[in-house]
Amino acid sequence: MEKHLHIVCLDVPYPVDYGGVFDLYYKLPALQAAGVQIYLHCFEYGRGEQPALNQFCKEVHYYERQKGHKGMSHNLPYIVASRANPLLYERLLQDDYPILLEGIHCTHLLLDDRFAHRKIFLRLHNTEYQYYCQLAQSSNSLVKKLYYWNESRLLKKYEAAIANKCTILAVSDQDVYTYRKEFNAKKVAQLPVFLPFKSVNSLPGAGCFCLYHGNLSVSENEAAVEWLLRDVFNKLPVPFIIAGKNPSDRLQRHIAHHKHACLVANPSEEEMQDMIAKAQINVVPSFNNTGIKLKLLNALFSGRHCIVNDAAVKGSGLESACHVGTTPNAFREIIAQLYHMPFAPEEIQLRKMLLQDTFNNERNASRLIQWIW
Repeated sequence: MEKHLHIVCLDVPYPVDYGGVFDLYYKLPALQAAGVQIYLHCFEYGRGEQPALNQFCKEVHYYERQKGHKGMSHNLPYIVASRANPLLYERLLQDDYPILLEGIHCTHLLLDDRFAHRKIFLRLHNTEYQYYCQLAQSSNSLVKKLYYWNESRLLKKYEAAIANKCTILAVSDQDVYTYRKEFNAKKVAQLPVFLPFKSVNSLPGAGCFCLYHGNLSVSENEAAVEWLLRDVFNKLPVPFIIAGKNPSDRLQRHIAHHKHACLVANPSEEEMQDMIAKAQINVVPSFNNTGIKLKLLNALFSGRHCIVNDAAVKGSGLESACHVGTTPNAFREIIAQLYHMPFAPEEIQLRKMLLQDTFNNERNASRLIQWIW
């Protein structure tokens, strides 16, 4: 039997230059290799049309996202209302193929009665109302705080309303638990994220700096860097590199005031991976305990020692591969302990046992296909 699948993406999933598109992009070649014919639908708002996607898909369609006041709604979250698109719905209704919605962002069609009996799956990347609540707490801008608080309020009502309108495949056990407990979701399961890493490539031995990496334009990541500078590395005379996309002027000034800290803004993918591999310690705190942290998985597959807080690993099953600190003092003590400790081959073996079975794209594509068909 031929397998045809519509996939609706919240963004154009290429280039793979931020954590949010890893799962979206690497799912495509895995499904294609398993014989699935993919009809990809992308919301485009700045990343452009990407011919590289055509190699994995039978068709690729792009749709404009309604930005600003055009995408606003009194009753619906902005991330959802701004992606309501009649042309997308017309295309999807031309056949009866299953639909995979990538993110809560793409679920507006669940409110349309024409899709009531369609086989629809939601890939849940976060419990979004919690994510936006935590963004509000970490933002330094009053305007952004108000926006995030309101979006979180609307998302909580919306996520409850759609929790039983489709089958939900979450990236973490924590999000499965939340949807079952808070929203009484009946059809929800966990499916690991799809990744570019086929094996653990961590280097044994020692590096000579600590590293934080991430999209520095995201308020949560900016808050994490400021916390590390203010509360952890202010009393540690060790080299600390902060690397990532689009740091704000404010963050650049903050980093410049710390004599042991260095900023690498907008590194290439090759440069970023080189820094992750060469660091002695990848420092990965998070102020958000939903979803799964792609920067953490990257550090575990490619880097040496990894220090996290509870929120970074909650519900992930990755605790045993990390050093967990709950306070700034604990972070400092762990860094002091690990900074001169070579990364051992036994730790690499532990990571292989923990990661390579779970994050196996071929196996997880097979599981997804079994759920759909």
